[in-house]
Amino acid sequence: MKEIGERLKETRESIGISIEEAAEDLKMRPSQLEDVESGNMKAFKDIYSLKYFIRDYSKYLGLDYDEMVDEFNEYLFDYTSKLSLQDIKNAKKEESKKKEPKVMSPYTIEKKEKKLIPPIVIWLLILGVIGIAVYFVADAVIDSNNNSTTQNSVLE
Repeated sequence: MKEIGERLKETRESIGISIEEAAEDLKMRPSQLEDVESGNMKAFKDIYSLKYFIRDYSKYLGLDYDEMVDEFNEYLFDYTSKLSLQDIKNAKKEESKKKEPKVMSPYTIEKKEKKLIPPIVIWLLILGVIGIAVYFVADAVIDSNNNSTTQNSVLE
């Protein structure tokens, strides 16, 4: 990353542009350009904003910005491939500590659906109703069979 920053700084100085002038033209703070030129990645909120700073700054200085972004991507790949799994876990823990509480307003509150009756209760009720219906139908069939056999025996 330092090589990219040094190249940007050398190009800016060879053209004769001051940091303040470049910052004003790019609508950036001079400290941001100084951080890019010194290779200070930690000064940026995320990698994507840094990549876009490098792209815009390279374009402004007349450098091949695609080549500069590719060089940054290669550096990033080399840098991230050297991170250990423990470093990644530690970074996740730190990030979770930094999370700000959500702002609650009537427009951003996520409403959860309240299920009045769980599905298992509904299925049990349906099975109960079917069981009762089968009982009454079976009872009616048995009753009609008993009545017909009783009538047959009385007739004989």
